[in-house]
Amino acid sequence: MKRYIIIAFGALLLSCNAKKAVIAEGTASEVVASSKVIENHYKLKRDFSTVYIKSSAKYKDDRMSQGVSAEIRIKKNEQILVSVRVLGITMAKALITPQEVKYYEKMGNTFFEGDYSTLSKWLGTDLDFQKVQNMLIGEAMDDLTKGKYTTTIDESQYRLEDASNKNTQKAFYFEAANYLIKKQEVTQAKEDRRLQISYPSHKEYPETVLPSQIIIDAVQNGKKININIDYNSASFNEELTFPYSVPKGYDRIYID
Repeated sequence: MKRYIIIAFGALLLSCNAKKAVIAEGTASEVVASSKVIENHYKLKRDFSTVYIKSSAKYKDDRMSQGVSAEIRIKKNEQILVSVRVLGITMAKALITPQEVKYYEKMGNTFFEGDYSTLSKWLGTDLDFQKVQNMLIGEAMDDLTKGKYTTTIDESQYRLEDASNKNTQKAFYFEAANYLIKKQEVTQAKEDRRLQISYPSHKEYPETVLPSQIIIDAVQNGKKININIDYNSASFNEELTFPYSVPKGYDRIYID
């Protein structure tokens, strides 16, 4: 079913011996220049080449809900593999590289190979490999150094808004102590498309800071999808494999 693939991409959104701690956050009280927020956000340590994440996820739309487990393997800037399981049985896999998106799902015995247009349609915003990776590790999806933003304070957080594209409104929310991202929003009112990604809390590791929870809310043409991902454990800088092969007998699908 398509929901397993959406969960895989959203998860795309125990083995770690290092002690991890929930990070205390700060409240914004005075407006500062957007350049300061952006600079401090990118100062966050990202000292890893690979990360292996075990997570649990819940998917919900207007018709049903489903709980699964998901394993996320990331080789930074090169590839991401997401495996979605129900009761230990692999129901779907997705392999994402800068060039293409591949996935297969067991319920329909189907597989897909293509570019990012399908993923973009499902989540309601234009995506590429870097944006997907940033979403999973808790970094602003866009390269904030390349845009122009206005800064306000909204619910005690710094809110950076990019209004350069009249058809697409983007907003990024940061707490004030470590400039961790708390929420990302992309809205296209004319197309009735909205994507909101929230990060309720973060955990600190020696190598980096990761979100401990990701909540994805997507609305498109009145249809709503909610994905709630909990990161249960993470390990870093291990030699990871990225096994992906479509089982025999699966049918390739083509999505406009």
